[in-house]
Amino acid sequence: MNKLVAAFLVFGLSQSVELRAQDRMPVIPAEKLSAAQKKAVQDYKDLRKQDLVGPPWSVMLRVPDLVVPSLQIRLHNLNNSALSPKLTELAILIAARQWTNNFEWNAHSSLAAKAGLSPTIVADVADGRRPQQMADDEALIYDFCTELLHNQSVSDPTYASMLAKFGEAGIVEAASLEGYYTYLSMIMNTARSPLAPGIKPALAPFPK
Repeated sequence: MNKLVAAFLVFGLSQSVELRAQDRMPVIPAEKLSAAQKKAVQDYKDLRKQDLVGPPWSVMLRVPDLVVPSLQIRLHNLNNSALSPKLTELAILIAARQWTNNFEWNAHSSLAAKAGLSPTIVADVADGRRPQQMADDEALIYDFCTELLHNQSVSDPTYASMLAKFGEAGIVEAASLEGYYTYLSMIMNTARSPLAPGIKPALAPFPK
């Protein structure tokens, strides 16, 4: 291979990496928002008591009718879940790891620590391993969520264990967390939503 060909290959590779990393759906400037988008931004602020400033909400704003219903699910998870905050955050991390979504991982690994989830468990989930040192309720949530994500179903023994510990409401909560954070991850992965400048991605893609 001559030097000219090699140079073109390197240039092409660098351009490909840059293209893959590009934010496809950046924040829409305020002056370019439609009336429906402005209403969604205001409704978000009224409900959450903070501004809509970044992903996934800024991506979702392309379909403004999705913003409020999606936020209401998030507020339910925060304030009225049948699962404890620690188990809720564990379920969220499992979905974020499945989709290698560093945006949700970055936000919820911090929330998981505040909720009392062991750093060892967080590190094991990040590495794609089943954590060894889990409490019984953590192990149930981990097994249920990973089985649902990987098999698109839940076995009778796993269902029975979850039912005995958390009841039907807990099962619905756990399943909906995997669905909701899969939904958010899919939106952001499609948009290639970047982390804030200076934040290093914690998750590496799984081998293919």
